[in-house]
Amino acid sequence: MNERSERKATTGLPVRLGKAAALALLAGTVGGTAVLAGEAFVARHRRYAQPELGLALRATIGRPGAPPLRLVLIGDSSALGVGVDRLDDTIGGQLANLLADGPSGRLVHLSSVGVSGSRSTDLATQVARALLGERPDVALILIGANDATGLRRPGDAAAYLGAAVHRLREARVEVVVGTCPDLGAVRAIASPLRQLVGWAGRRMAYAQTVAVLDAGGTVVDLATETGPVFRADAGTLCHDGFHPSADGYRVWAHALLPAVAAAAAVTSRR
Repeated sequence: MNERSERKATTGLPVRLGKAAALALLAGTVGGTAVLAGEAFVARHRRYAQPELGLALRATIGRPGAPPLRLVLIGDSSALGVGVDRLDDTIGGQLANLLADGPSGRLVHLSSVGVSGSRSTDLATQVARALLGERPDVALILIGANDATGLRRPGDAAAYLGAAVHRLREARVEVVVGTCPDLGAVRAIASPLRQLVGWAGRRMAYAQTVAVLDAGGTVVDLATETGPVFRADAGTLCHDGFHPSADGYRVWAHALLPAVAAAAAVTSRR
């Protein structure tokens, strides 16, 4: 990861939370303004998990001789596994192990082109990187949280996502998108600012669903599928209260597995 990407990962979230709070302040009462300002200050000065630079972004998982599957992860910190320090604990590592150990017994060639702090506008560059060299069979896109915390227009962000999905589908890559997760479950942001961010996340996920389906991709609604678990169990988040822990990524992996396995099955029939 280059220096620019590291700076983006370090500063992006606090800046977006500050913007979200600023917009909320305009609509709040005097008392509510004071509360939101305090919450924004605390959120900006928290220490958030950083990308583990020693974590392998390419790995082969499975039994030699098993049917191969090239799986690439695209998107934000989730696609890298920020919050954990072992490949097997990342969302990609856990999915690859599940696919290798499942009924199909695939030999998974795993890679990630995700960049921590990315928004949907960054997807075009990542897709171009994903399509360099040998074409992947399945692309898993995890994006939207940074768009939502920055209060980006859902329709605009979804349009960039839809374009990325369309480009991958034209290249005959099966695409699965995990929509914006339940941001109302994060503990790094206090209420009522958390409710505002959660509302923005729900709007983002809806717009993403429409755009992805129109572009020919498959959607997994992470907020609906996994949000209740994250709300109930603080252990699904890492030490910063924002990024998933190993347990959190495991919850996501099991929610995404049916769609990713179905996409893998399509590629094996070609």
